[in-house]
Amino acid sequence: MSNRHTLTEQILQAFRDHGFTAAIGVWFTFIAGLATAVTRKAFTNEALLNRLEKELAEERARIEKRRDEDRKVDHDRLERIERDIHDMRNLVFAAFQRKNGG
Repeated sequence: MSNRHTLTEQILQAFRDHGFTAAIGVWFTFIAGLATAVTRKAFTNEALLNRLEKELAEERARIEKRRDEDRKVDHDRLERIERDIHDMRNLVFAAFQRKNGG
């Protein structure tokens, strides 16, 4: 036979052995244990939620930093392209001027 007893069996056994007061004591012990378990679970979930929110904020900051770096690289690349186009335009213009002037 199992050594584990249900709450009802424990309350009935306490009532038979020690009377009504002991049965109430077992009941209050059960309620206190249940309240402790629920409270612990709630705080554990709250801590987990806080940790996840912190990690999410860090991930967002990392992504935003990466986007800023990518924007800067794109901006620099576009500046180089524009400068190359400007230089080529000046070169073609100078070549055209020499051809027409010479």
